[in-house]
Amino acid sequence: MADTWSIGKQTFTSRLLVGTGKYADFPTMQRALTASGAEVVTVAVRRLDLSKKGEASLLEWIPKGMKLLPNTAACFTAEEAIRTARLGRELDMGDLVKLEVIGDRRTLFPDVEALVEAARVLVKEGFTVLPYTNDDPVTARKLEDVGCAAVMPAGAPIGSGLGIRNPFNIRIIMETVKVPVLVDAGVGTASDAALAMELGAVAVLMNTAIAEAKDPVLMAEAMRAGVEGGRKAFLAGRIPMKLHASASSPMTGLIGT
Repeated sequence: MADTWSIGKQTFTSRLLVGTGKYADFPTMQRALTASGAEVVTVAVRRLDLSKKGEASLLEWIPKGMKLLPNTAACFTAEEAIRTARLGRELDMGDLVKLEVIGDRRTLFPDVEALVEAARVLVKEGFTVLPYTNDDPVTARKLEDVGCAAVMPAGAPIGSGLGIRNPFNIRIIMETVKVPVLVDAGVGTASDAALAMELGAVAVLMNTAIAEAKDPVLMAEAMRAGVEGGRKAFLAGRIPMKLHASASSPMTGLIGT
C-alpha cells in the first residue's frame, strides 16, 4: 500500500513540500520543483505580482498538477495575515493556507499570540490552516485547540540552513498534539531533511535550501531522496543506542572454543 498522508480533505504521497522564492529564474525553479517530486508548492500571496501575465507570471512556471499552498509570508499582524489568506481564496487558490504571522523582522520568528488569534478566525471561516510556529509544545497545543489541521514548527530560523537545532522539542510536540507535525524552516541539506523524517515528522517544507544551492535541481533531487530515506528509516525502526559495542556475530560456538 502507498505510504500516504493527509491534510484536511487532501491526501498526498510525497512528504516533501517546496517553495517558489529566491530562485535565479523561473526555468530553474520549474526544473527544481519537478526534480523534487513534491506535490505541494507554497506561494507567497503578498509577493505575487498579479499584473504579470503569461511567462512573466510565476504561476505559469509551476508544474501542472502541483497543489498550490498560499502562504501569508511578510504579514506582521493577525489582521494582515487574515486579509492575505482571504485574498488567496479569492484568487482561486483554495482553502488550504500556510499561516505565518512574523513577530521580528531580523529573526523572522513568529508572533505566537497573533498567530493563534489569526488561526482561530481563519478556522471559523472554513480554512484548512497550517501554521508556521516556533518549536514550543505549548503553542502547538493551542494551535491544535483552535482547530488547525497541522502544526509546522521551525527546525531553525527561516533561511538559516542550520538544520534542526532542537530535535527534542520537535519530538515533544509530536507527543503533545494529535494533528500532523511538519518541520518547516531551517533545513540546509539532505541529512537535515532525513533527520526530520526520522524523528517522525509527517513531512518537511523547504525553500531556501533548494533555491539558493549551487545546483538547485540536483539539491531538489537530494532533498527528495533524504525525505524518502528518513521516512523509511522511521518506519523500519532504528536500533537502540548503546554505550558499548555489541558484536554483529554470535560469540558462542566459535571454532577452537
